[in-house]
Amino acid sequence: MEENDIAIITKRSIRGIVALVSRTFFTRAISMTTGLLLAAFLSPSTFGVFYIVSAIIPFLSYFSDIGLAASLIQKKEEITQDDLKTTFTIQQGLVITIVIIALLLSNVVGQFYSLEGVGIYLFDAVVIAFFLSSLKTIPSIILERNLQFQKLVIPEIVETLFFNVTVLVLAIQGFGVMSFTYAVLARGISGLITIYIIAPWKISLGISRVSAKKLLSFGIPFQVNSFLALLKDDLLVMYLGKVLPLAQVGYIGFAQKMAFTPLRLIMDNVIRITFPSFSRLQHDKNSLTVGIEKALLAVSLFIFPSFFGLILLSPYAINLIPKFAKWEPALLSLSFFAINATLSSISTPLTNALNAIGKIKITLYLMIFWTVLTWILTPLSILFFGFNGVAGASAVIASSVVLVVYIARRYIEFNILKAVKYPLLASILMGIVLYFIRPFLIVNLFTLILTILFSAIVYIGIILIIAREEILSDIKLIKQNLIS
Repeated sequence: MEENDIAIITKRSIRGIVALVSRTFFTRAISMTTGLLLAAFLSPSTFGVFYIVSAIIPFLSYFSDIGLAASLIQKKEEITQDDLKTTFTIQQGLVITIVIIALLLSNVVGQFYSLEGVGIYLFDAVVIAFFLSSLKTIPSIILERNLQFQKLVIPEIVETLFFNVTVLVLAIQGFGVMSFTYAVLARGISGLITIYIIAPWKISLGISRVSAKKLLSFGIPFQVNSFLALLKDDLLVMYLGKVLPLAQVGYIGFAQKMAFTPLRLIMDNVIRITFPSFSRLQHDKNSLTVGIEKALLAVSLFIFPSFFGLILLSPYAINLIPKFAKWEPALLSLSFFAINATLSSISTPLTNALNAIGKIKITLYLMIFWTVLTWILTPLSILFFGFNGVAGASAVIASSVVLVVYIARRYIEFNILKAVKYPLLASILMGIVLYFIRPFLIVNLFTLILTILFSAIVYIGIILIIAREEILSDIKLIKQNLIS
């Protein structure tokens, strides 16, 4: 692919977004369905164990990459075999060391979090799955840099199917925490086999000093950024597991997962496309500006209405399903996390764009600010407001989106109001309609589904009235690049 061929980049980006969004809706539908069923069969404490153990792995991942994968994707020049070989060798040396240490310390981890034997087995399984995942890095980088996301989604779909089918079948049979143990192993093995079938790469070992030096110049600041994100998010979960009962950690995990579902469905896919796409466009300021505004529009079109729907309808969903009543204490946290998710839908694409144009130090300073603020506000909020303070603090910190917009506009020309004004207005109007009609329409689960569909129709109708030309123009562009 020619680095400066805007038409090819546009076409592959659009096709990639469609592929990723389609994959995400499919996999999330499966995961959400599985999650709802698991909520009926498993206790909040079981979810708490899985939530804590899962948070440990990103901590291990930090030490396994040193930002080399991001360097390969962001690199202006074409990547070489020396680049790939150097990245793989350094990464695997780190991964194997980390895996051995983690397995040797599994009992210590279990004692620290008061995990039973099955919890330790889950930790060991997640560590092994972490090693299997590391072997997929090079094929994934090659596909992602070339924007070939249609191929990249296939292993992810396979992994989702293996994980969810395994965990659900075993949970129904009463395996408890062990359901997750077998499921993460099934996911790791199936994904590794699939990606090497789709994108085979001959494993090579060796280190080029020239390649390593150049890749690390971007990779180390990027990885420090990732480490701070780790301290801010996943290490915080480990802290919560120590200071709060497992059931309350389960409430936090449940609320965060539900509130962040729209982000995982939409924004993660846009971000995944925009980083390599913006990296290819970093020398074309006009195309980069258009790309950023379109990315913000695409995210806000879906995230903003989801926020209002989640806040207004989640209490009804929990009350209408008897076995979900145990999750009612999580409703307040869910609302605060939803605020966080909505504001993050604006700040995250902008920090992603800054990384893509090489302003990694700017995002590093932002991450330092967010990390310090998180570790100051969260413990204080827990002290005064209990476990709901975790989500409340996250909402307050997310309001710093104003600062992100200000900083990003210093380096990239874009119009934030142009990008988000129509989705925001349509979402507010939809929310007002939904607020007044919900007490009269929702009487059972079927009418709840009808209310969701009605709200979606209202939102689509409003957005087409106030932004018809722009929406139809974007749809036409998407069609042209999908068909041609």
